[in-house]
Parts: sequence; structure tokens; C-alpha cells
Amino acid sequence: MTIKILAFSGSTRSGSVNQKLLDIAAEGAAHAGAQVVSIRLSDYALPIYDGDLESQTGLSDNARALQQMLRDSDALLIASPEYNGGYSALLKNTLDWMSRPGKDGTAGQTHFAGKPVAVVSASPGPLGGARAQISLRHVLGRLGMLPIPQEIALGHANDAFDGNNRLKDDKTDALVRGVGAALAKAAQKLAS
Repeated sequence: MTIKILAFSGSTRSGSVNQKLLDIAAEGAAHAGAQVVSIRLSDYALPIYDGDLESQTGLSDNARALQQMLRDSDALLIASPEYNGGYSALLKNTLDWMSRPGKDGTAGQTHFAGKPVAVVSASPGPLGGARAQISLRHVLGRLGMLPIPQEIALGHANDAFDGNNRLKDDKTDALVRGVGAALAKAAQKLAS
């Protein structure tokens, strides 16, 4: 069975170091045999979550598409920027919409339950987004996901990549790819 991993970043900025890091971790997962579906959250624009809006209009096409991709995946790979010590509002809003009940009344959280997830982060600061990872991993656990122990918080990330969006340091590159590979292996183990 081929494992399917949904990968996305909580940053939509052009040239995002988190997107670059995500791409390398996704390569590690693919090398370990997983099929990785990488998406850009900017392609799935969502309003700020509001219960009244949901009651009036239901889930948007983009929210339903994200839910379907989550249902179709065996695991999640998420890159999280750190804004003021926390993860991005874009990422929180996306998770909130994805966790809403579907048309069939199925609880949205069941789409997350029991799936492994890996979190990577990059930041120009020395901690590399580690503080954002703590709160994100907590929320993912509350959704029923299984955060794997392998993670990376890449500090001084603005200087870590070359002109081809590759990591300059081979050891760091291997660690990032290792996170993706570990996620693929965890998902495969849970699926068998």
C-alpha cells in the first residue's frame, strides 16, 4: 500500500523559508515511498472562521476540498512559521475549517483522528519556530492526530538556503529529509 501524505505550509509568502523546508521534508517522505500531495493554502482561500457564517452558508467549496484531501490522506506534513511566538493565523484558520462537520454530519475531527503528523518550522531567529511548534502540536493532538517525535526547527533560516532553495548544510538537509521519511514510515506502520 502506498502511503499518501498531504503537505502544506502555514506561510503563503513568496520565497517562504517554511515552504522551502517543507519541500525538502516532502522529498524525504517521497524517497521513503510515500505519495506526497503538496498544496498551497493560498489556492484554498477561506474566510476567518465564524460560526454564524458557517450556519448561514455552510462550508465553502475550498473548505470541503481541504476536508476531502485530509480524508484521502494517511498523514499530514506541516511547515509552520512563527509569528510572535505562535503559529500563523492562516494555519489555525485552515485547521478550524477542516475540523468542521461535513454535509453528512460526520464530525470533522474524525478526519484527523489517528493520523500521524510531522511538523517542521523555519525562522530567521535562533529558535527556528520551536515555540510555534509546541502550540501547533498541542492543537493537532487535540484533533486526534499523532504527532511523531521527529521534527526540526531551523534557526537563522534566511541564511540556510542556496539560490536553488536547497539547504547549504548537508547534515541539516539529511535531518529535514529524515523527518519526512519518519512520517512515511509511521503512516505505513499504522496502515499495516
